[in-house]
Amino acid sequence: MILHRAPIADVSRSGSRASGRRILLTSAATVLAGLVLVSCTSTSTPPPPTAKVERAALTTGVSATGALTAITEQNLGFAKGGQLTKVMVTVGQHVTAGRPLATIDPFPYQQALAQQKANLAQQQATLARLTNSPAVQGSQDSLAQAQKVVDATQNQADATAQADSVAVDRAHHQLDFDNDTLDQARQQQSDDENSCGDPSAMTASTNPACAAVAQDKAAVTAAEKAVVADKTAIDTAEQKQSVDQASGQLAVANAQQGVVTAQNNAASASSDRPFNLDAQSALVASAQAAVDQAQRDLDRTTLTAPVDGTISALNGAVGEFLAPSASITAQAPGSGAPIPGAGAASAALAGAAASPGRPGGTQFIVLDDIHQFQLVVPFGESDAAQIQPNQKVDITLDAVPDLMGAGTVVSVAPSGTAISGVISYYVTVAVDTVDPRLKDGQTAHAAVVTHETDNVLTVPNAAVHRDGGKSVVTVLGGDGTQQPVTFTPGIVGDQRTQVVSGLQEGQEIVLPAGQ
Repeated sequence: MILHRAPIADVSRSGSRASGRRILLTSAATVLAGLVLVSCTSTSTPPPPTAKVERAALTTGVSATGALTAITEQNLGFAKGGQLTKVMVTVGQHVTAGRPLATIDPFPYQQALAQQKANLAQQQATLARLTNSPAVQGSQDSLAQAQKVVDATQNQADATAQADSVAVDRAHHQLDFDNDTLDQARQQQSDDENSCGDPSAMTASTNPACAAVAQDKAAVTAAEKAVVADKTAIDTAEQKQSVDQASGQLAVANAQQGVVTAQNNAASASSDRPFNLDAQSALVASAQAAVDQAQRDLDRTTLTAPVDGTISALNGAVGEFLAPSASITAQAPGSGAPIPGAGAASAALAGAAASPGRPGGTQFIVLDDIHQFQLVVPFGESDAAQIQPNQKVDITLDAVPDLMGAGTVVSVAPSGTAISGVISYYVTVAVDTVDPRLKDGQTAHAAVVTHETDNVLTVPNAAVHRDGGKSVVTVLGGDGTQQPVTFTPGIVGDQRTQVVSGLQEGQEIVLPAGQ
């Protein structure tokens, strides 16, 4: 048996090679035949896989995983809580703005409104009493009357003083008269005594003057008594005049004091009136505000939809007591959409009694616009620094793997958020895709295109290695030799690296084995 080696095929530039086998059959002239298989395998080294330096579009980007969220979401509940009396919607139901959703027991709010209305009526009545009060006019009337009293008292004092003056004058006149009468009586007595001579020697029958002497003496005595009485009357009249003058002055002073008091009362009433009215008007306004608030609280016992939307969560059954709603929505940057999971995380940190399986966390109702979505994704610090608004985004969803979506960066949060101990920055992406399979909360992968170039020289990333801090590729020569070449790289994409200088289009680049 003779063995023959098959020739080795030429190695192509693409790195493939031909291999051959030759089978040699030998036969004998005799009836006996033998079959001999001659096989030969090449022992030469196969050529390596290669790729060319070629022009291509090059993109760079960063990626992270986030979740879809409705473009608008509102947490709804009752401002002051209460016992749930009626629920008028179900989860998944679409509602329009103004549609009643649920009610709580209105009785305590009705009672509070009645109390505030009663207080308002009381304050309004007090204001009406102050407005119509005759206090100012009454004080002015009192002042006028006090002035009249002063005038009357002064007139009375003047009249009394005049009367006392007249009485004193009369007493003096009477004294003068009685003094004249006394003088006349004394003169008559003297004349009669002179005419009678010696009274002891004469009788009344012999000389009438002697008989008149006794009468004259009696007349003198009476006249003297009258003079004394007149002097006493003068003293009495003058004393009365003095007393009446003092009494008159006191009465006038008292009357004038009454005028001063009336003036003060009138001034006080006039001065206090506007302030009293303003103060009471303020109390009325305060009472009215309390009525308005009580009415608002009563109105809020019926929960209505503030906007059109779909009920995405409902936590409460008729008869249960609802706590006052105090949760707020953490909004994604540059959007009215919520940050997925932020509300639930906040509730957990605050110690709220929310189980992981409770949709909407602590909220009674969550209202979403489920027809429009945004993607909210937390990026690490270095990745977030490369993201800018209006950059393109490629979106894939775990739940819908065959749906490839597109989007645009809306905004990047200006401040970081600690997530599992790592600082991240939320990025909001507008989702251009509309598909009924999209749902709020679905996990989505966002690949943000941070840089994109077209028609630039590139080499595969797998062919590039570092040597002494420089980028190097292995170039395959036309004779099959391999030569390391240093080049200047530019942008590094997911699959290829830009060649700035050092390589030429069409050169064959050796790839690592297995590529």
